Amino acid sequence: MKPPDLDLRLVLDVAPALICSGRPDSGVDYVNRRWLDEVGASPDGLEGWGWTNFIHPDDREEHLRRLHASVASGEPSVSEARVRTATGEYRWMRHHFQPLRDERGTVVRWTGSSIDVEEPKRAEGTLGSTERELRTILETIPAFVWTARPDGAIDFITGRLFVQTGLRKDETLMWEWAKVIHPEDRERVVQDWRDAIAAGRAPDQEMRVRGADGTYRWFLTRAVPLRDDKGAILRWYGTFTDIDARKRAEQELQKLKDQLYKENIALRDEVSQTSMFEEIVGSSAPLRRVLVLVSKVASTDSTVLITGETGTGKELVARAIHRRSPRASRPFVSVNCGAVPPTLITSELFGYDKGAFTGAAQRHLGRFELADGGTIFLDEAGELPQETQIALLRVLQERAFERVGGSQSIPVDVRVIAATNRDLDKAIADGAFRSDLYYRLSVFPIHVPPLRDRAEDIPLLVEYLTQRYAAKEGKRITEVSRRTMELLRSYDWPGNVRELQNVIQRAVILSEGTLAVDETWFARPAARAPGSARRLGRLSGREEKEWIESALARSRGRVSGPDGAAEALGIPRSTLESKIRSLHIDKHRFKAG
Repeated sequence: MKPPDLDLRLVLDVAPALICSGRPDSGVDYVNRRWLDEVGASPDGLEGWGWTNFIHPDDREEHLRRLHASVASGEPSVSEARVRTATGEYRWMRHHFQPLRDERGTVVRWTGSSIDVEEPKRAEGTLGSTERELRTILETIPAFVWTARPDGAIDFITGRLFVQTGLRKDETLMWEWAKVIHPEDRERVVQDWRDAIAAGRAPDQEMRVRGADGTYRWFLTRAVPLRDDKGAILRWYGTFTDIDARKRAEQELQKLKDQLYKENIALRDEVSQTSMFEEIVGSSAPLRRVLVLVSKVASTDSTVLITGETGTGKELVARAIHRRSPRASRPFVSVNCGAVPPTLITSELFGYDKGAFTGAAQRHLGRFELADGGTIFLDEAGELPQETQIALLRVLQERAFERVGGSQSIPVDVRVIAATNRDLDKAIADGAFRSDLYYRLSVFPIHVPPLRDRAEDIPLLVEYLTQRYAAKEGKRITEVSRRTMELLRSYDWPGNVRELQNVIQRAVILSEGTLAVDETWFARPAARAPGSARRLGRLSGREEKEWIESALARSRGRVSGPDGAAEALGIPRSTLESKIRSLHIDKHRFKAG
């Protein structure tokens, strides 16, 4: 292929571009008049590779590298380089090189054109200067500024963030920035950001970020999208603000609120006990044995399991242990495990995080957190469902727990005192109670005797309770009738001290000067044989079930009230309900149609 013919050369000479052509192996062999006029040279000065002498020295090496790479690959190329003009100044030009091939596809010639782009480059330089100025301004803003592509990949961050985090620039681009986020926050932050990209709306996010010194500080990030006229996202712009001081202040305030809440709960719990006598009253040998055990275990941190019938004062024993322990100045938190529905007992004990379930609008502290540093009393612990037993076992073993719906392990320093009126050995055999939990709870067992086994304490209890309730009612009771004392001492007291307490309170209300009780206040003989509660406790599981079902049949399924099965059996309603659940008795089948 030959250089352009004469007519074509005339056309090329007036073209508004610098045009050249040449063979692949010998450089340029033709340039148009515009080339010659632009650089002020003769054709001989541009032949071969001589034309490259007019390329700015700073641009020449890169320009030739691109040209040789294009020749070697046979692919066209575009590059920008400054060219020395006839006046001696350099002007920016964009150089295009295109291969010409024969019918076999072999490159036989190259053509080139160079276009003056000096004005656009100057404008670009002005914009570059403006951009540098803007970036300098950004570095003075107290927040870190960042930008991201539409897909969320970070492509710019102000330089101060590199100093703050110790990251290199290449580590902050794309998604690499996430590695400095606290492990507990990272998954949430990244997922929220991905959701924001998909939705086109970014939420404010709070997160802990690791600094160059290895410590974490709280930051708030905010982002807004830049959209085109069709609503498509062109770019994301965001700020990153240090809020560590504010977050720490909020956390301290929350700690104070939690502590106040704990103390309030503990105080209300104490106030709720005003219906029970505050001291353990009596001097009988069985009671003295209990008090000796209390004095020995109180100063330790051992877990205590208190057993005994309903109404014997197991909680009073637990409180006595707490008051005589090094934890006496800290909370005593009581939980009746049998009174809380099985589906709620876990969240009652361990609390729950916001959003853990429907209706969980905010975080709720569990009883273990409220008792931190003090003592938790688990009354009717034998009623705990299996899943809660597992969680309780973990607390006893690891001294830590997780809130319902939470993933954070919360350490806790709590002494556990449990109580039950159930036969736990039988419950273990029936598979209703875990043996490993039983051994953890019964490190130091204390059995509280029923009132019938310490009848000699009844006169002291009667005197104490009489004076207490008389003061409350504004009355003056000076004595107890002989008949009343005989009735009180001879009665079996299936409800134990709690039942005695109720009888004395009723008698004080109705008496003037001398305390008197009515024989009809006690359970009717026809409804319950003397000692029925004691007998119930000695039956096997099958016999106990038959005994309860018989009472339910007579009461037509009624559990409480004067004609209820609990009254007939001589046991509290809560105890009977507990036994009905544990023995899988359907009380509804006894109801009248």
